[in-house]
Amino acid sequence: MKSIKIAAAGGVLALALTACSGGGAGSSSGEDGAAAEPSDLTIGVAMPTETSERWIADGDAVKSQLEEAGYTVDLQYAADDIPTQAQQIDQMITKGADLLIVASIDGTALANQLQAAADQGIPVIAYDRLINGTENVDFYVTFDNYNVGVQQATSLLVGLGVLNADGSEAGAAGPFNIELFAGSLDDNNAHFFFRGAMDTLQPYIDNGTLVVKSGQTEIEQVATLRWLQETAQKRMEDLLTSTYADGSKVDGVLSPYDGISRGIITALQNAGYGDTIEAGLPIVSGQDAEIASVKLIQDGVQFSTIFKDTRKLAEQAVVSAQAFLEGDEPEANNTEDYDNGVKVVPSYLLESDIVYADNIQSLLIDSGYWTEEEVAAGQAD
Repeated sequence: MKSIKIAAAGGVLALALTACSGGGAGSSSGEDGAAAEPSDLTIGVAMPTETSERWIADGDAVKSQLEEAGYTVDLQYAADDIPTQAQQIDQMITKGADLLIVASIDGTALANQLQAAADQGIPVIAYDRLINGTENVDFYVTFDNYNVGVQQATSLLVGLGVLNADGSEAGAAGPFNIELFAGSLDDNNAHFFFRGAMDTLQPYIDNGTLVVKSGQTEIEQVATLRWLQETAQKRMEDLLTSTYADGSKVDGVLSPYDGISRGIITALQNAGYGDTIEAGLPIVSGQDAEIASVKLIQDGVQFSTIFKDTRKLAEQAVVSAQAFLEGDEPEANNTEDYDNGVKVVPSYLLESDIVYADNIQSLLIDSGYWTEEEVAAGQAD
């Protein structure tokens, strides 16, 4: 990833670390009461996989911003393997990490590791994926994931002509055949995305504007294990065979992630729906503004994606980490919605944007997230 993507989005990294009152968990004060220097502190960063552009960008952004602030960073990717991630976190603790930032593969699988962290006074920040079933997660930085689902569903409705981009009614009455996809059930975010999407779509299903022809409307029926593109493509192929062999057509597909979207699109293209929306390809949503999908949106193949600026998320993780290491509590803007089954985790939520073909320039290129050349090529430099 280019340096522009991993640079701080603001001036947060110029914040000076100052001595703070109190010791104990999360305090960086030395034995003499003076604040420890950032260079004396190590932050373990556990990311799920390097198979997704998004997580590579997140890892690079978090590591870069922490190092710019002076910290030593131990960044590990776990290849979407739960035991590997657990082992990596164990090693971070053993090697003396002062704080952990964890984007979990399975939000329920790290209770032992987090207990070990708590026993040693190591604060834990859950990064974009809530860690469930433990009291030992201290803070959560993420996007407003329910609203991401609302945005995904809204973009689907815009593509079908039911809504205008500003959310007003556009007049198309349908009925439109749609199918639903969700993320991995072991990812807490997948449930927020799906709930937001279904709350938005349900009124149009109820009034007959939208028809889920397969009848598969429960998250357990439509989930995609590990968010895998190949799994989504296979399910879309099966839906076309089982539900649309009568000559009926799919008009739109709710997809929660760009990799899943590309799998869905491949299945539809292989089934003869055409190469572009103009040629008959259904409306397909997405998420993460991956460069391959941004290119597809520009070319009229995928309709939309959700842009979650990972630079801002990384920045907020750094701000939160600094607060803990100074002996303070990070600022939360949500203390009600993110219940992990044991406690409500104080959280900081960021906002996201819907990307359509006509705002790629303003949202992604002008902000420096992707360059015009990268979008044209469909790959990062």
